[in-house]
Amino acid sequence: MRNLLRGLLTAALLIPALGLGSVLPATAQTRTAVTAVATGTAATADIRDRLAAIPGMTITEEKPTTTGHRYFLLTYTQPIDHFRPWLGTFQQRLSVLHRGEDRPTVFYTNGYTLGTNPSRTEPTRLLDGNQVSIEYRFFTPSRPEPADWTKAGIRQGAADAHAVITTLKRIYAQKWISTGASKGGMSSVYHRRFYPNDVDGTVAYVAPDEVNDRDDSAYTAFFERVGTSECRAALRTAQRELLVRRGTLEPRYAADNAARGNTFEVMASADRGYEAGVLDVVWGFWQYATEADCATVPAASATDDQLYAWFDTHSGIAANSDGSLARYTPYYYQAGTELGAPSFDVSYLKDLLHYDFKELYSPRSYVPRSIPMRFDPRAMRDIDHWVRHSAERILFVYGENDPWGAERFALGRGSRDSYVYTVPGGNHGAKIDSLRADESAAATARLLQWAGASSGTSLTRGHQVPPFGELDAEGLRLEHQRF
Repeated sequence: MRNLLRGLLTAALLIPALGLGSVLPATAQTRTAVTAVATGTAATADIRDRLAAIPGMTITEEKPTTTGHRYFLLTYTQPIDHFRPWLGTFQQRLSVLHRGEDRPTVFYTNGYTLGTNPSRTEPTRLLDGNQVSIEYRFFTPSRPEPADWTKAGIRQGAADAHAVITTLKRIYAQKWISTGASKGGMSSVYHRRFYPNDVDGTVAYVAPDEVNDRDDSAYTAFFERVGTSECRAALRTAQRELLVRRGTLEPRYAADNAARGNTFEVMASADRGYEAGVLDVVWGFWQYATEADCATVPAASATDDQLYAWFDTHSGIAANSDGSLARYTPYYYQAGTELGAPSFDVSYLKDLLHYDFKELYSPRSYVPRSIPMRFDPRAMRDIDHWVRHSAERILFVYGENDPWGAERFALGRGSRDSYVYTVPGGNHGAKIDSLRADESAAATARLLQWAGASSGTSLTRGHQVPPFGELDAEGLRLEHQRF
């Protein structure tokens, strides 16, 4: 433990010395900002100047908004290895949506690549606060070159978040709330595990907890009970039809990808890509659709065009091609080394499958063979143990019909001021405002309290800011449906 703390201290001391960045050259304005920071008068400087004056921070763009916010795209110099900072650095992308230094700040762990258009998460809207969003390491362009994939794990990601929060607290000194959805929600919990005092509370949306990667019975049980029996039967029928008509639809799939210039070197063939996509389709349906959409599931009598279009909607024609998979390599790598990945019963398809399900439907199939992978079962057990025994001020939100909630975080006797809520009939887009009215009010009140306001007290400054930007509309769709 002493060695770990020494490594953290070394990283903290070295990061400020890594450089001072700005999209502009050292003009008189930026020199004034640096001087202001040094003399303690930075609070009177423009927020752009204050951000640019932070060592290691570079403003790459300021985008206009129409809501009284300032929106900045930036990069921040991070160590490749926070515990051995002498190994070098890379530039990590982040954004700052500035509302005011007297406001609480929401730290959004996307878990994937960074969306570059102004948008606000649900906690940011509820608090009328600032928002700092971070791109997860190893998603391009936030990737060291050459890429040492052993540095792509949750400990390094948590340390990235810690470094950014620590440095931005120089400007945003009010309460901090972290949040994220799906892998971003997982990342917000992992960050709290290793740096529990960085923020004052966490709202983790639809965050799976694959604590035992060898036991996936919860996913099979989920698909046996979700929705109505009629809908489940219709989905299985449509899924089987995609394989029964493989002789017609797979060549169409291969031709459509070839026309787009898509290749299948990672998957080894378009046929493997097609079968993996068919295995995805029911998961993808429940992840983003609702029970009302069961009426749109193609019947056995549907035309090839109808069946193929439905497949594209819920799985994606290009999803398993090399270009698409490359965007998610950091996620598949983490799933195969730390996070774990779901599996479920597909015995009703066994007579139609060309490949071994366990081998095809595993993270190893979606990562180039040139990248070594070795799974560490201790990583998620440690996180799960911490949540049950030590977690404090965490609010989990799940969707009842979201397959990702089949294995979810559970609280234990040691969890304090933490809560788990489920949106009735909800999917992977479950939100606080989708909960039952009483639960939504309770969750909102707890968030307000963590952010520095008592229940029933509005944090808005005299008027309600019009909403803009759906809650991570880009980020939620960035993840592939598989893992």
